[in-house]
Order: sequence, then C-alpha cells, then structure tokens
Amino acid sequence: MGEDLPGARLIRTSDVVTVAFSVVAVASALALDRLKGLIVVVSLVLFAVGCVTFLWAFAIAVNRSRTDAIGIGGLFFLQDSAPRPVQVRLLGALAVQVVVAVATAAVHPFTSQAFAVLAPMFGLGMAGLWGARYGHFEPRTTDPPPVEQFRD
Repeated sequence: MGEDLPGARLIRTSDVVTVAFSVVAVASALALDRLKGLIVVVSLVLFAVGCVTFLWAFAIAVNRSRTDAIGIGGLFFLQDSAPRPVQVRLLGALAVQVVVAVATAAVHPFTSQAFAVLAPMFGLGMAGLWGARYGHFEPRTTDPPPVEQFRD
C-alpha cells in the first residue's frame, strides 16, 4: 500500500494494533493463569479507544452529511467509499480481530479471556474514522417534496 493514499497512518496503526492484540490474545489463551490480567487490560483499552474513535467518526460524518450522502455501510464498512486496498487492509484487520477474539475466547469460555471479544470495536472505529475523514460519498441531493398524508 502506497504512502500517498490518504489515511496511511490510520491504516498502519490498525495493522500494528491488530498484530499486537493477536499476540496478546493467543499468548493469554495459551497461558491464562499468568496472563489473564493482560488480556483484560488490553481488551478494555482497545474497546474504550474503539468507542471514542467510533463516536469521533460519527461526529465527523454528521458534519459531512450536510453536503454528502453518507450511509452506515459506506462509513463504517467502507462500501463504495474507499479504494479496494484500503477496504482490504482496514476490514481485513477488523476480521482478524473478530476471529482471534472469538477463537481465543472460545478456548476458555467464562473466564477473563472472554474480554477479548470487546477488542474488535477498535477495528470498527478505525474503519469508521477512515470513512468519515477520507471516504468518497456522493453529493447530497435536495430532499424530495413531502408526500401528502392519506385522508380518510
């Protein structure tokens, strides 16, 4: 992926965090007795950052929606709003986070490992932030006239 694409730093951050989370989640699943606190902290931090990033993306999108027709699919899932390499990297990172979280939580259900399922909020927030800041959306059209109410 070229450094000239907009949001390259966001994409790199998503990749690095995904690798770090995967390492922590797998290590914790293998040695839960010693690393149970680590997976809880990492998962809660990623969830909190993901929530903030999600809301930040939503705020940017609300502002952009005055001039652009922004849909949820385009904003958070980059449907028709991002180049294919961006979609692959950001949604791929989100998919890896979900698979790793669910797989490692399934190994030790009802333990601290279950906190891992919170972490993919980070990937969703990062995709949304990229979509809100750099996504291509069609211009907003004028609203159609209201339809008259049916009368009895």
